[in-house]
Amino acid sequence: MTDLHKRSALKLVALSAVAAAALMGCSKKEEAKPAAPAAAPAASAPAAKAEPLKIAFAYVGPVGDGGWTFAHDNGRKAIEKEFGDKVVTSFVEKVPESADAERVIRDMAAQGNKLIFGTTFGYMDPMMKVAADTKGVKFEHATGFKTAENMRTYDSRTYEGAYMAGVIAGKMSKSGTLGVVASIPIPEVIRNINSFTMGAQSVNPKVKTKVIWVQEWFNPPKETEAATALINGGADVLFQNTDSSAVLQTAEKMGKRAFGWDSDMTAYGPKAHLGSAIINWGPYYIKATRDALEGKWTTGSSWWGVKEGAIDMVSMAADVPEDTKKRIDEIKSGLKAGTYNIWKGPITGQDGKEVLAKDAVADDKFLSGVNFYVKGVEGKIPGGDKK
Repeated sequence: MTDLHKRSALKLVALSAVAAAALMGCSKKEEAKPAAPAAAPAASAPAAKAEPLKIAFAYVGPVGDGGWTFAHDNGRKAIEKEFGDKVVTSFVEKVPESADAERVIRDMAAQGNKLIFGTTFGYMDPMMKVAADTKGVKFEHATGFKTAENMRTYDSRTYEGAYMAGVIAGKMSKSGTLGVVASIPIPEVIRNINSFTMGAQSVNPKVKTKVIWVQEWFNPPKETEAATALINGGADVLFQNTDSSAVLQTAEKMGKRAFGWDSDMTAYGPKAHLGSAIINWGPYYIKATRDALEGKWTTGSSWWGVKEGAIDMVSMAADVPEDTKKRIDEIKSGLKAGTYNIWKGPITGQDGKEVLAKDAVADDKFLSGVNFYVKGVEGKIPGGDKK
C-alpha cells in the first residue's frame, strides 16, 4: 500500500471515530435531559372574604354615664369580642329623643349599617319612619312596642332588679321612708317604682315611697336636686330610674344609702352603696347579631330578665344582713327557674282598689300597661305619654 493510500485510510478511520463520538455525545445529552414537567392544574381563585356586618348604636346619653348607656356600650363591646372581624360596630351618643333621632338613624342606614339598635323609648317613631324607607336594614328598638317587617323590639325586665333592691331597702331603712328619683312617666318606670315598693313591703309592710319626677333620663343636676329633696323629706334609702350616678353620689354626701342602677355604681359612692341592679345587654346583642349574620333574623319582641342572664343584683354592701343576701339569692334562683313571681296577687292600688286578685299572676300584657301606683307609693303620676 502506498503512503498515499495509508494516509487516506487513516484519515477515514479518524473521521469515523469523530463521527461516532459525536453521535454518542448526542445520545447521552438526550438521555440526561429532564422530562418537561406536566402542566399544573389552574389554581382556583381564593374565595372572596365576606364583608363584615356593619352595626350601629344610637345612645340617648353619654357612654360615660355610668348607668344605662354605659351598659349598652358594654353590650356593643361584647359583640366585638364574640364575632371579631365579622362585624364592625359604631355608635352616636347623646342623641335626643326628637327629630334629631330620625336624622341620626337615617344617616346610619345611609352609611351602610345593616343592623341598627336604638336604645331608648323615644326613638320608637323615628325608627319606624326610617325602617319603612330602608327595607334592607334591620332595626332593633329598646323598650318600645311597635314593630315592622324589619324592626323588632327588645327590653330587659328591670322591674326584677328594682324588686330585689326594694327587699334590701326595706331591711336597711330606719325611717321607713324610701325615695325614688324617676325619669319619664311611662309604664316601664312606673312598674319599677311599684316593684321597688313591693319588694320593700315584703320585708316591712309599713314602708312608704316618695317619688320625684325629673322628666328626663339623664340630667345630673336635676337628679341631684331631686335626691336632695327626697332626703330632706325624710327618705333614708334612695332608688332611681335615671341614668347617671348623681343619686348615689348625693346619698354619699348626705350620709344616706342608695343603689346603683343599670350598671355597677359602687365606685361612685362606696359608703352609700347598698347594691346595684344591673342590666347585661350582651346576651341579647350577641343573639341579635348572630341572627343577622346567619340569615335567621325575624321581627318580634323579646323581654329578658334574670332567667336569661340580663338582670342581676350585684356588689351588695357588707352591712346588708346575711339573711337578706340569702333572700336575694332565693329570689334570683326562683326567677331563673320560673317558680317565683314578683307580680302575684293580691296587689292593691294606691286608691285601695284591688288591681290583681289573690294568687293571680300578672302576664306581660298587664305588666306592659302598668299606669298606676301600688299602695304605699305617695303622690300622683304626672301626665304624659303612656304605652
